[in-house]
Amino acid sequence: MNMNLYSRGDKTFVWLNMFLVTLFTLSTLYPFIYIAAVSFSSGFAASSGKVVLTPINATMAAYNYVMNEPQFWISYRNTFIYTIGGTIMSLLFIIPGAYALSRPQLYGRRFWNLMVAFTMWFNAGLIPFFLNMRDLGLLDSYFGIIIGFAVNGFNLILLRNFFENIPQSFEEAARMDGANEFQVLWKVYLPLSKPAIATVALFCIVSRWNGFFWAMVLLKDDDKVPLQVWLRFIISELQDDEEFSSTLVDAAYSFETVSAAIIVCSIIPVLLVYPFLQKYFNKGILLGGVKE
Repeated sequence: MNMNLYSRGDKTFVWLNMFLVTLFTLSTLYPFIYIAAVSFSSGFAASSGKVVLTPINATMAAYNYVMNEPQFWISYRNTFIYTIGGTIMSLLFIIPGAYALSRPQLYGRRFWNLMVAFTMWFNAGLIPFFLNMRDLGLLDSYFGIIIGFAVNGFNLILLRNFFENIPQSFEEAARMDGANEFQVLWKVYLPLSKPAIATVALFCIVSRWNGFFWAMVLLKDDDKVPLQVWLRFIISELQDDEEFSSTLVDAAYSFETVSAAIIVCSIIPVLLVYPFLQKYFNKGILLGGVKE
């Protein structure tokens, strides 16, 4: 960028934008840097607030404690089950639903689209939803978490808008070759919708991976809870556990470092998946969020 082509006012505006973007980027990255630094610090340094950017008295004690805890691996496995199973289930519902809502020949199309949008503004509430899950026999089950949150109105509308922006000439060519509705969806719309589907899948993955509240409410068996619920247990329950506190005499690790280590372990899979989907993300949001 040749700054000589800009006037003094334009240069000031550009440098101010660069400063604000840099400041915003640092403010976004700092929580990750801080949590990582705490997880590798000694328990005494973390508890006394000495950690700022880099680990103090670096140690792997917190990770050793987490890795040797059987419940960590159980909850980690459960999180993968809920994330993978829930994302697949969501796509199985959202893709055909979005395709149906994008069809001009759908009877009552405006009404059904309005009903989907209505769920983004209003919902039945916490207690009715819990009672509904109870009456359906979905409490304390893997399937209840996977199926109970399969469809999100925003993701459905996002993918519907993307389908509506696909040129009709592709569908007309498939129809001339004798394709039915399922073949049009499978062979025409899905290959052309990879950016939008990848975007919706990423939203589902992040939502499922970070799922906490309803998993805490609906699941009572410790062998079925996800990682986020177990992290809450570590923070809230073990602080009052005298037996656990007695193991912290040497201050090699503490609640702060153990919690930070679990957080680091919990965000690594999402950070590994995001680079593969990021190339579709911007295009999917742009084309799916704007309707012509």
